[in-house]
Amino acid sequence: MRKNFLPFHLPSIDQDDIEAVVDSLKSGWLTTGPKTQLFEHEFNEYVGCRHAIAVNSCTSALHLALEAVGVGKADLVIVPVLTFTSTAAAVCYTGATPLFVDICPNDANMDSDKIDALLYRLGTDAKRAKAVIPVHYGGYPCDLNSIQEITRQHGLYIIEDAAHALPTKYNMQMIGTIGDLTAFSFYATKNITTGEGGMVTTENDQWAENIRKNSLHGMNRDAWKRYRAEGSWYYEVTDLGHKYNMPDTAAALGLQQLRKCDLFHEKRCAIAHQYTQHFSRMEAIELPGSTVNAINSCPDGYQHAWHLFPILVSPNRLKIDRNRFIQELQKRNIGSSVHFIPLHFHPYYAERLGYQKGDFPVAESFYERTVSLPIHPRMTDEDVRDVIEAVYDITIQFKR
Repeated sequence: MRKNFLPFHLPSIDQDDIEAVVDSLKSGWLTTGPKTQLFEHEFNEYVGCRHAIAVNSCTSALHLALEAVGVGKADLVIVPVLTFTSTAAAVCYTGATPLFVDICPNDANMDSDKIDALLYRLGTDAKRAKAVIPVHYGGYPCDLNSIQEITRQHGLYIIEDAAHALPTKYNMQMIGTIGDLTAFSFYATKNITTGEGGMVTTENDQWAENIRKNSLHGMNRDAWKRYRAEGSWYYEVTDLGHKYNMPDTAAALGLQQLRKCDLFHEKRCAIAHQYTQHFSRMEAIELPGSTVNAINSCPDGYQHAWHLFPILVSPNRLKIDRNRFIQELQKRNIGSSVHFIPLHFHPYYAERLGYQKGDFPVAESFYERTVSLPIHPRMTDEDVRDVIEAVYDITIQFKR
């Protein structure tokens, strides 16, 4: 057993990252400025999108994207039930109502058949549906072809929650270039980080302009330049807006992280391959179909970002449940997590929307069995071996 505790995640921060932030601090420009603008430009080029607008979180990115397409009171927005609260919370911020759908048994992404069935059940209320928010769970792309077909039939917008999905590809295209709008996260645990931060991408000029303006109090374009030599003190507030802008100090870190994104991804892929090689041989452990597909038979043009590596504990082959499994990992100095508690289990959504246990059986079963293992670029070969040995040891000790 390892002597020191292996955290579920550690950010990959090196001296170049530190010096970039220090340089930003020394420049005297701390809030939104030239570094943020450069970060947006380089993100544009990396993803291949027309517009990228940097903001202070993925939650604010989702909120701004929803507002840009006109989502508001009386509207309905379809959201997978297995996601972090921010996906649904952003819908609530607009005054609209989130409607949950179950996930696919194979990959834990939203089930497109369930979207179709939900719209059918809504009857005339289906006209109130305005958008769908697919979440690329763990970094594996949703079935966007099927989702796009449904949204075209019903006139819905696609706003992708890509918090896990950099650099994910679907049908040879980078996530961030497919849906109407896409929201990325640069939270501390994400594949690249700015500490806190996010990005909205879109091909639509009008939406991009709206998001840029409303990310900074609804002030007219380039209001941040009023403190530069070429700027002017005068500005106009043309909409209510929000305080969602990304500061240059965060963007300075983001620039360095983005330039290492491919290296980080290579490391995650290597860990995922090692995990899969060993865990696929353990009878008490199941791997989600997305993991098996990505390693063995991933469709051409697909790329898994490997933000998460979930395993499923088999209750028929172990004497312990998922919660005890996590405790046993912790005893062996291995950190882990669970992604996610289904939204309808949370009191706020249960009380507001009237959902109850049993409404989403696939997500509930997945939640009760899933454990997310450490997978990040700072892990050494020894760390990876320690995780594998800990999982193996638990499955042997508690085998039925």
